Amino acid sequence: MQTLRIAAEKARFTPPRQVTDDTSVLTLKNLALEPLLRWEDSRILPGLFAAWRHEQGGRRWSFTIREGAAWQDGMPFVAQDVLEFVEGVLGSLDMFGMKWSYSRYLADARLTAQDARSVVVENPTPFADILDIFSEFYPCRLTPEGLPLLGTGPWRVTDYAAESRVMLQRIVPGEGPRRIDFRAVPHAEDRLALLRAGEVDVAMNLERVAARLPFEAPFTWGRAVNTLSVMYYLNCFRGIFTSPAARMAANLALDRRAMVEEVFHGLGQLSTSVVSPMHLGGRTAGLAPIAHDPERAKRLLEGLHVESPLLLRTPETLPEKALEISTRVAAALEAIGLPCRIEVQPDRPEYAREVGRKNIGDLAIFDSSPHSSFRVLNDKISSAVQGVWWQGHDDPALETMILRASHAVEDLAREEAYARCLRQLHANPPWLYLFHPIDVYGAASGAPSMALDSKGMLSLRR
Repeated sequence: MQTLRIAAEKARFTPPRQVTDDTSVLTLKNLALEPLLRWEDSRILPGLFAAWRHEQGGRRWSFTIREGAAWQDGMPFVAQDVLEFVEGVLGSLDMFGMKWSYSRYLADARLTAQDARSVVVENPTPFADILDIFSEFYPCRLTPEGLPLLGTGPWRVTDYAAESRVMLQRIVPGEGPRRIDFRAVPHAEDRLALLRAGEVDVAMNLERVAARLPFEAPFTWGRAVNTLSVMYYLNCFRGIFTSPAARMAANLALDRRAMVEEVFHGLGQLSTSVVSPMHLGGRTAGLAPIAHDPERAKRLLEGLHVESPLLLRTPETLPEKALEISTRVAAALEAIGLPCRIEVQPDRPEYAREVGRKNIGDLAIFDSSPHSSFRVLNDKISSAVQGVWWQGHDDPALETMILRASHAVEDLAREEAYARCLRQLHANPPWLYLFHPIDVYGAASGAPSMALDSKGMLSLRR
């Protein structure tokens, strides 16, 4: 096969210093660019940094750039490139126009170039979570035309029409296709139709097809549980969800298994805590989903009084089928004695900004995308930090656990420390936990072997 044709929801590169969780964009970035470090189901693997070590109890980290690393125009990739890229990220805004949390994570850190191939990070406290942070950074440079397309990856962009098509040429030796034709096909039904018609070789994100997928021959189908958590923030500042009993009751009220089966055709794995099983601490925590038990939920609510219906806030989409999920959640809460009224915000970017301003009513659907347990706890859970997405949850026992996890340096110690946090968050949930989506791609017979990871990135097997 000379050219591999891929149909994706989007065909775009984000601005150079913008981090994203969009699976189409991540797939493109992973072809043309490289991360400083690779993340794989909570494990950190080499990327542009081939090796790293820590000293001073994890307060000093040294990273070595891969021998021979070079930009696709032939210029060497050097330590100064890392410093400039990180500085740009720290000063940039996210896709909703909000300040990235990275500047907070690195507020006390000092990054220096020891030589052309060595970067040192020094921090006043142990900082093993720098590994997670670096796994999200994909250095790139602008082309002479001002486009953020120059990377160090195995595929170079040869033609780029944003929101339409990207053409890539392989620049490293090896078997497989020489070119990739990556085209934007916004609707999942259209991507599936192109696959069936033989007009593309691979179609991504077919879990978004409205009907149940038949997973028919002769196509190859790939599935992977995504690290993204679909959830509801519960207002822990004021109202009934300041009560731990009420928060647990909300989690007991909804038959999430039935919702995933009926709304998403079974393409979801039920959540057990604030992160997925693929996150650091997820598997070690050994948690099962909170069971559907409306009678226990009613008992937990005894003595708690609600004078008016709860305000449930929702966008129309992002997460997928947000309004349909919200209708079911409202009905489930009504059944245990918590009537709701639904308020829809059609402007999705404004909805995110409102959540950041703590305007969530009594509960608000959202998704949690970082693959880093550190980032989820720091941005959304810790009352000591009170990050942009924190909604008032305050558990002193948990704060001690979070601090210990953030100071753990060795791999096994970090895993167990984060597992303890997740167990506590299962017992005392700050959110209404829902599910992790299952991503699906389809490939025609004769297409090269593909791999789909838990961040939703599709790649050619090496």
